[in-house]
Amino acid sequence: QAQLVESGGGLVQAGGSLRLSCTASGSIFTIQHMGWYRQAPGNQRDLVADITSGGSTKYGDSVKGRFTISRDNAKNTVYLQMNSLRPEDTAVYYCNAALFIPAAVRTYEYWGQGTQVTVSS
Repeated sequence: QAQLVESGGGLVQAGGSLRLSCTASGSIFTIQHMGWYRQAPGNQRDLVADITSGGSTKYGDSVKGRFTISRDNAKNTVYLQMNSLRPEDTAVYYCNAALFIPAAVRTYEYWGQGTQVTVSS
């Protein structure tokens, strides 16, 4: 089994910045892609950003140009740099990863526990 551990959430004023981190650990695995989703109360969980093992990225429309996803393969860690934050960015942010587990010869999807990001106006 593997697990995802997130860090970096918090409270920030509008226009400020935060950086989220997510590290995958546990069983031997290969990261296929990792990313971030967010969910505000009463809303569905939406894609924020995703990065593949090859470095291809995709972003939700509302964060393009403000958020940047990156990864450190040696640390099995993905980062989300969030700039020019807005009150509407307030949500619980969840790390997501697709990990290939050689012992099981299949890919599993994992979720982190979530970290709160609150942007005050």
